[in-house]
Amino acid sequence: MPKDKYFVAATLFLTALILFFGSALLTARLILKGEMVTVPDLKGKTVEEGRMELNRRLLSFSLAETQFHDEIEKGRIISQDPPAGSKIKANRVVKVTVSAGSEMVDIPDLTNKSLENAVQILASVGLTRGLISQIHTSQYPAGRVISQQPKPTEGKVKRLTRVNLLISQGEREEKYVMPDLIGRKASLVVPQLKNLGFNVANIRSSYYPGLESGIIIKQTPPHGYSVQKRNLISLEVSK
Repeated sequence: MPKDKYFVAATLFLTALILFFGSALLTARLILKGEMVTVPDLKGKTVEEGRMELNRRLLSFSLAETQFHDEIEKGRIISQDPPAGSKIKANRVVKVTVSAGSEMVDIPDLTNKSLENAVQILASVGLTRGLISQIHTSQYPAGRVISQQPKPTEGKVKRLTRVNLLISQGEREEKYVMPDLIGRKASLVVPQLKNLGFNVANIRSSYYPGLESGIIIKQTPPHGYSVQKRNLISLEVSK
């Protein structure tokens, strides 16, 4: 190799050494003099990205803890201390909290539970009540959970997932047309109504001139009205 090439190579090598030791000396002087540096924003960065960013600012990285987080993916930084933009001395430690991802929970089986109990169970495992729908059915008592979505067989879901519930309204009650009871004997009508399951619970007696006792003179609901067996039927009878 010609002498001039040796000279160029040696010059480049010496220049690199000077720059390296100069940078190291500057870093050491900043640390020893307690120079202030600005803390970078690490939120959303990976642990490795955060560590490298702090190293460039002459700061140290420390993992404080991991936390479940529904929005920041696993392995990325959630928060830091001191916060971004703070002025601290070189070589100080910045503590970070890293996401462990969304917390996953089991779906409880709410079938045949009351709505109130189902909501309490959901809250206890970190889930929330979703849409409530209702239908008539003879298979479940009124107010009980018939089905749910998502179902327990679907495995784990994210914490705070909404669970939709289908609630029983009980068996659909049939409706009847109120018959005309005026002028009929109460002693015959009342037992018949009760045997059929109707709620006859209010019978009053009133004097009615020219009419034998025990005859129905007034009824509520009136003739022709729609009634269900649970509705109260009131009668006024002559005495």
